[in-house]
Amino acid sequence: MPPATDELIQRLYENPPDGFVAARTAAINEARQSGDKDTAKRLAALKKPTVAAWVVNLLALRRPDLIAELVELSTALREAQRGLDGDSLRELTAQRRQVVSALVGAARRLALAAEPGAKLPLGEVEATLTAALAEPEIAAQVRTGRLIRAASYAGFGEVPRPRLRLVTDDTDIDDEPAEDEGEVVEFPQQSSRERAAAERRRREYEQRHRDLTRELSAAQAAERRADEQLARAEAAERDAGHLVEDLDAELAELERRRTEAQADVARRKQARRTAERETAAARRQVGDVQAALEDLEGDPPE
Repeated sequence: MPPATDELIQRLYENPPDGFVAARTAAINEARQSGDKDTAKRLAALKKPTVAAWVVNLLALRRPDLIAELVELSTALREAQRGLDGDSLRELTAQRRQVVSALVGAARRLALAAEPGAKLPLGEVEATLTAALAEPEIAAQVRTGRLIRAASYAGFGEVPRPRLRLVTDDTDIDDEPAEDEGEVVEFPQQSSRERAAAERRRREYEQRHRDLTRELSAAQAAERRADEQLARAEAAERDAGHLVEDLDAELAELERRRTEAQADVARRKQARRTAERETAAARRQVGDVQAALEDLEGDPPE
């Protein structure tokens, strides 16, 4: 795509979304009038961003250095997750919150400077930036500055739970000999009871583990189904939004043509009125000439 077109697209996604459709339509018409059908086609494929996506685009286009810091932190977080480094994860998670909060603040300032008094969905902006931390693909989309909707990610940043180990009291039994050999020693009986209790706890733990594993499998399956349903719903919403945008563009074109037609009607109405006046004047002249001719014929010379 030519640099001029890249700059045009950047301006479209930098400007507030309320004027996106009109600006895109004007750019398409200009490209068509100049005979650049390829550029017109590319511009027609652009989709109007939501307000949240516009705010993120503004941040990516005007402060790419901040987005680069976000990507670096994302890499560090993924490495800590792969290494199951709980301390690093906790530290990086705290840093993540600080970075995302700072980015949201910067994005807010940029958006209000571009459109003072605008109502900004900062929660969606924060969710998108958090998702960019979790998913390299989303981060790549954010860096383009051409998002059309906000993103979200719910499974990021969980600190891995420590492995559980069953601890019994067998090793804590006092093995010192009894002072009085005639005294009844209770240690063997206590050890048996404790071993039985430990075995019972072990069985309960294993049963609980099996139950939780089944619940986890069921929950993960439900999550996958919900994700698929969400993806379908988002796709349907996106398609419906695209249809609305296309209809908005068509309506704008029809409104332009309607305005031109109204102006043409006004011109033709004025022309009709002028013709009516000229016709009336011509008829009066015909009447005057006929009257003069009749008077002349009624009084012939002798």
